[in-house]
Amino acid sequence: MTSPDPDQSRPAPDRRKRLFAVLGVVAVLAYASDQLSKAVALDALADGEPHPFLGRLIRLRLIGNPGAALSLGAGSTWIMTGIAIAVLIAIVVVARRLGSRAWAIALGLLLGAALGNLTDRFVRPPGGGQGHVVDFIDYGWFIGNVADIWIVSAAVLIVVLAMVGIGVDGRRDQRDHRSHEGPGGDEHA
Repeated sequence: MTSPDPDQSRPAPDRRKRLFAVLGVVAVLAYASDQLSKAVALDALADGEPHPFLGRLIRLRLIGNPGAALSLGAGSTWIMTGIAIAVLIAIVVVARRLGSRAWAIALGLLLGAALGNLTDRFVRPPGGGQGHVVDFIDYGWFIGNVADIWIVSAAVLIVVLAMVGIGVDGRRDQRDHRSHEGPGGDEHA
């Protein structure tokens, strides 16, 4: 048995260019919305007091987060920076097989969000990869930012894609198709 040609598992070059463009545009929009919202939050919420946004459900309150979500790893800022860099590398590696518009959107959201939080690690005090991420959306049980919204959105999209069997390369998982076949290979109605 011969192994498949790696070029056969990749989409046509023109399609890949369009999908890379989608990934890039989504990443730029995610990054820009994250950084713009943080700039506004730094200006408008500088008093540190909570401000109602959606009644008592969501408030706006500015904090500098040295850790990850829920302030996990607050004493390990360099680890958070390393994880963000690893995510960026993983996105680049996975994107080489890109053949799905939905995957391009998911990866673009992740890329823009990871770059947004990584930017904070390098430009926010204390800087040098140990900066605190600007968080300002207070959900009551944690405080996040727009990048977190994009990360969760991407994660939900990736789970949906995995559940319906769509791979990064755009191909559908054939297991679903075979499960509907009868003993002779015919599909049941």
